[in-house]
Amino acid sequence: MLAPDIAFNTAPPSGTETEDPRLQVVRAAIEEIRPGLRRDGGDCELLGMEGDTVKVRLTGACVMCRLSSATLDGIQARVVERLGAFVRLVPVMGRAPGAH
Repeated sequence: MLAPDIAFNTAPPSGTETEDPRLQVVRAAIEEIRPGLRRDGGDCELLGMEGDTVKVRLTGACVMCRLSSATLDGIQARVVERLGAFVRLVPVMGRAPGAH
């Protein structure tokens, strides 16, 4: 049975809202990697989780980088290591909604 869809929210949970602990671990793993990506002019946005699929968007210099697949592999490995369970990292192409 698949877990319910978990939408990414940039704001931290407030009040009685609770965030899936797995999503917290995924977010923390990506945050560990972000400084290196940002130093090179790129970034990785966590878009959300659906079951065992983690959706991310590479931005900045990462979009056209020849090593973006290696970057995604590294992010997935870090997430799996921190989570202690296999998840599939799926890159989502295109601009964020509302971006011009």
